[in-house]
Amino acid sequence: MNDPALRRRLAESRVAPLVSLPTRVAAVARHNGHQLASSASWLVRSREHTNYTYDLEPLNLEHLAWFVADLAGRDVADARSAIDEVANDRDLTVHLSRAYGESPRRGLMDREIRLGRRVGWYALVRLLEPEHVVETGTDKGLGSCVLAAAVLRNGHGRVTTLDINPAAGAMIAGPYAEVIDLRIGDSLDTLAQLDAIDLFLHDSDHSAGHEARELAAITPRLTETALVLSDNAHVTWELPRWAEDHDRQFSFFAERPRKHWYPGSGIGAAIPA
Repeated sequence: MNDPALRRRLAESRVAPLVSLPTRVAAVARHNGHQLASSASWLVRSREHTNYTYDLEPLNLEHLAWFVADLAGRDVADARSAIDEVANDRDLTVHLSRAYGESPRRGLMDREIRLGRRVGWYALVRLLEPEHVVETGTDKGLGSCVLAAAVLRNGHGRVTTLDINPAAGAMIAGPYAEVIDLRIGDSLDTLAQLDAIDLFLHDSDHSAGHEARELAAITPRLTETALVLSDNAHVTWELPRWAEDHDRQFSFFAERPRKHWYPGSGIGAAIPA
């Protein structure tokens, strides 16, 4: 249909929805076909059943650099440099690959190391240089090691990571274990024992109720300039509500995974206003 006048008449007519239906069907089919292909590929090549790992789209990495720069109050070039630093950290890659091979849970892990939004966690620790980083939800320990790598580069600080599963933290070993305190038990009980939290990351039970209880537990334990992050802010309202109640600014980075069926999660952040 190359006649502009005819196209205009059809677009303004009662049959416009019917005429446009093939184009709309084709658009949906292309999208669903891509999703189906990504899903089938992942089912064949991946072993993961939760906490999926993937790379980010190149443009999404640039968005992440700007997000990190804004939170840290630094130039975006510094954020890009920190992201590149962890992406090219050979020692970390070798350690994680070795930990994979030695893990009793390797049947549920992928050999290829993909950090996704965790490169943003690393960059924030590098640029803010917190003395005490607290993470809830250790799982295999991938994120814990990324946080520890940043602490080691800074030359100071510690990471406290909490999980209720006694098998958690399989990847925590070597020099990374030297700056990580792994605590097993209910996160709320452990958080009540901590002091002076400079950077907090909620990544445990992703129910809204538990997230709210963790935020309440850390509130009196945060330092004046503490950064609070949530790995669940794409699902619940808890962090933005908490930020507003405590005169903080909330922002969110949305992931765009590269060649993966999962749509991504993101990083929710609350900083002092």
